Amino acid sequence: MSKKYLAALLALCVLPLSSCKKEQTADAGPSPAPGKDVVDTVTVHPAQVTDKLNLPARLMANPTDVVHIYPPLSGRVLSLKVLPGQEVSKGQAIGSLQSNDAASARSDFEKAKIEAARADLQLQRGKELLQHEVMAQKDYDDLKALDDADHAELERTRQTLHNLGFSENDLSAELPLKSPISGVVLDVGTAPGELQRSLDNANATIANIDSIWVVGDLYPNNVGAVRRGQPVEVRVNGYPNEVRTGTIDNISDSVDPNTLTLKTRVVLNNPGHKFKPEMYATISVANLKREAIVVPSTAVIRDGIKNYVFVSTPDHKYARRDVELGETHENTVEVIHGLEDGEQVVSTGAELLRQAGAQ
Repeated sequence: MSKKYLAALLALCVLPLSSCKKEQTADAGPSPAPGKDVVDTVTVHPAQVTDKLNLPARLMANPTDVVHIYPPLSGRVLSLKVLPGQEVSKGQAIGSLQSNDAASARSDFEKAKIEAARADLQLQRGKELLQHEVMAQKDYDDLKALDDADHAELERTRQTLHNLGFSENDLSAELPLKSPISGVVLDVGTAPGELQRSLDNANATIANIDSIWVVGDLYPNNVGAVRRGQPVEVRVNGYPNEVRTGTIDNISDSVDPNTLTLKTRVVLNNPGHKFKPEMYATISVANLKREAIVVPSTAVIRDGIKNYVFVSTPDHKYARRDVELGETHENTVEVIHGLEDGEQVVSTGAELLRQAGAQ
């Protein structure tokens, strides 16, 4: 747009208002079609607005659905078949371990089988001797107690093999590492060939994220504005145009010493595992309703540290008015000082008037 045209436009705008714009009030009909009018106005009135308290938050898996898989015995990692981000199912083998302790467990089981079989033979002989009154009842009872003890030891060693992932007839020296739940691998803490001691370091961390926690930071001075069961909106940074609704599931009873905030939890369903642990998010809590003068965002000119609008004057001209702004909403902004109820504010073309006035 040329400077001559802008100067001519400014001259036109001092003519009667009807020749330069079409008035529009807050309760008027549809706005004129773009291009038909250069400047539009809107009559401002106090309107009811709802404050929103935004809590910075992060996503995390439910701690009760997170499993750290430790090697049950000390040994050397032979293989690891998973990577972070990989989906696994319950019972799936994620790796294997070679351990002398596993060989010892199998040896203990074989010895217990031999002792139990020998105790059974002795008990059978004792029973025959007791029937022929060759053995005293007390001696037979001692044999029965020894047999019971040997079978108890056999059962203990058998259970140890099962807990380690072996079957009774399995002769393999490799100890399988299996996932106890279905979920996503969050972290891998070892590599093939590494020596590990039991409970030293988790081989892998697996989490079920079919539902996910959104944990926000609530400062104590805002605690009165939030309560359990209160509806909220959640926006995850990776999906800015997607808004999920939920409710406040829990507010912690103690202040986090690191952030000096109360942890506020919202639980969301997570089909397809779209939301990932450690993503950033925002929890928006609807607060108190109040009245305020609001104008369209397009009406405000921001010039450095100053903000102003153009208002219609009684002599059918436009005057610049400095304003102090409050909260910004989706398509509007609050004006704390500078406007009165019933004034007409330029809603479309304010930037054009600013440029024309600068000539």
